This record gives sequence, C-alpha cells and structure tokens, in this order.
Amino acid sequence: MEATTAPEAALGPTLKVKEASPADADGPQASPRRGASSPLPQLLPPIEEHPKIWLPRALRQTCIRKVGDTVNLLIPIQGKPKPQAIWTRDGCALDTSRVSVRNGERDSILFIREAQRADSGRYQLSVQLGGLEATATVDILVIERPGPPQSIKLVDVWGSSATLEWTPPQDLGNTALLGYTVQKADTKSGLWFTVLERYHRTSCTVSNLIVGNSYAFRVFAENQCGLSENAPVTADLAHIQKAATVYKTEGFAQRDFSEAPKFTQPLADCTTVIGYDTQLFCCVRASPKPKIIWLKNKMDIQGNPKYRALTYLGICSLEIRKPGPFDGGIYTCKAVNALGEASVDCRVAIPN
Repeated sequence: MEATTAPEAALGPTLKVKEASPADADGPQASPRRGASSPLPQLLPPIEEHPKIWLPRALRQTCIRKVGDTVNLLIPIQGKPKPQAIWTRDGCALDTSRVSVRNGERDSILFIREAQRADSGRYQLSVQLGGLEATATVDILVIERPGPPQSIKLVDVWGSSATLEWTPPQDLGNTALLGYTVQKADTKSGLWFTVLERYHRTSCTVSNLIVGNSYAFRVFAENQCGLSENAPVTADLAHIQKAATVYKTEGFAQRDFSEAPKFTQPLADCTTVIGYDTQLFCCVRASPKPKIIWLKNKMDIQGNPKYRALTYLGICSLEIRKPGPFDGGIYTCKAVNALGEASVDCRVAIPN
C-alpha cells in the first residue's frame, strides 16, 4: 500500500510503505518451548521519524552543467533512526569510478569531479527506513559547445548583396541550438565582422556590401555553452562589381550674354588744385568688351602724355597729371562695341 500526503507530493519526493508479511504482523515472540541453545529474537527499534527527502527547488528542474564542471548535489533527508540512502541512475547502480556518494545523518551528497556528457541522465535517490521508503529524482544534463556547421556555400551575388546556405552541425553539444552567427570579411582588411546573431535558418542574404570589395563569409553554431570553436569559410569570394553608368547629357539653349555698353557708375564733377594729380572714375558693363574713348570738351585726348587712361574689369579711370589752369572743362568717357555705345560726362574745375 502506498501513502502520499499532499505537502509531500508538492515537494516532489514520494513516500512508500512496504507491505508486511503475516509473520511480520505477528511480530517476534518468545517461545517458552525453545531450548537454551535457541537464539533469542532481536526487536527492531521503533520509527520515530518517517523517511522524507527535502528536494531543493533548484533541483526540481533539469540540472545543467558544462563538460569538465563539478557536480555537487546536497539533498537534505530526514528519518530516525538513520535511514538508508541509495542512489541509482536510470534504474541502474552508479558507476563508482565516476560518481561518489556520501550519506550523512541529515543529508545525502552526490559528487562528480569532472562531468562528462556520458554522466547525463535521471538520478534517483531512495531513502528507506523499515518498511517505509521516500524517493526523489534529479535530471542532470552535461553539455558542451556544438560542432561547426558542416558546409557553407555562396549561392548568388547580385548588386550589393550575397546569398549563403549551410547545413546544421552533426554534434549539437547535447542540447538545442540557440542559432547561428554569420560573419563577413573583405579581402582588403581581412577583419571579421558579425552581420547576424542567433539566426535560426540555414540560409540568409547579406546586404549593404561595399561596391568594389570582395568578401568571404563564415558561420558559427551556438548553444548554451557558446559558439562552436571553429567555422567553415566560403570557398568562393563574393565580388561586388561596380555597375556601368551611362551618362546622358540633356540639351540646353545657350544663353546669349551680349549687351550694349551701359554705365553703372557715372563720372562725378570735381574741383582740383593746380599741380596735384587728379583721377576720374566710372564703371561700365558690356559684352563683348567695349572700346573706351576719353574726350575733353568733345576732343579726343587718346595718346596725350598728360593723361593716362586705364580699364580693368569694367572700371575706367583717367589720371590728369599735374593739371594747369587750362586743364579744366567737360571730360567725357565713351564706351563702344558692336551692339551700341554709351557715354558719361563730368565737369572738372580748376580755380585760379
């Protein structure tokens, strides 16, 4: 008959009561007819505490360890007198060369110095006292890094993108994969850069590659222990070609900038002093470049050494060198080109 209370069922361990035989029910009795040489029966000590296992909350889920880690499980137990604690794995006895067990008054310890994947399994602790038994199970999973994907190939290259395909690794590391990490490297720098992390498919498209560069790709597998120790690299390079560009020039009408001369700054009247050089200024705009003619009282003064005429970027100037009493009068600046002509005047006064 099995008896399990509600609190104990919530904790995980179970308590079993072994069925007693009729001889056990009668109990040991002393027979007055036994001879002096007959051995006296021994009475079992009374059970003061039923056997019970207090399974820690952290061990109610799968206990995950990495290869090479230490497994040290301490599980509190109770029972008085001291119960017998027995560990098994998947229903079989433990391999004492790999697993050590120490049973105390109030706990039982299972110890593995360097865990290996072969140590994974369901471990059962049985605590027995008289005809009573309590059991609990602990699942242990020992994992390691996955193997690399078996192959990777470059499927297609177009524009600034490349398509890749690969196959899953043969060894997953005794646990499920979290995904794949895809990296790229251009042949100029040789540096690897991650483009995708924890990617779940076995094909992808890498975009935004630089035109004119050539790229290699590699893929890592990843689980709870981390990335695979190595990764296959694409045998072919992805060459990102520069697309041929054809430039078409649109026809446009040539603008005609020709114009007749026009003075934008006229000559200004002035009064000068005998013996001091005097300059006259004006500004003209015209296309094509006009011919500048200076006149005094409507007489051409070109070539007269007393005057020096200059024209630069449309600025016209006339210098009167050491003017005398007879150098006063009306000075005219005339601009002439093929489209027309224009002129401006000013009065120069020389007081006596």
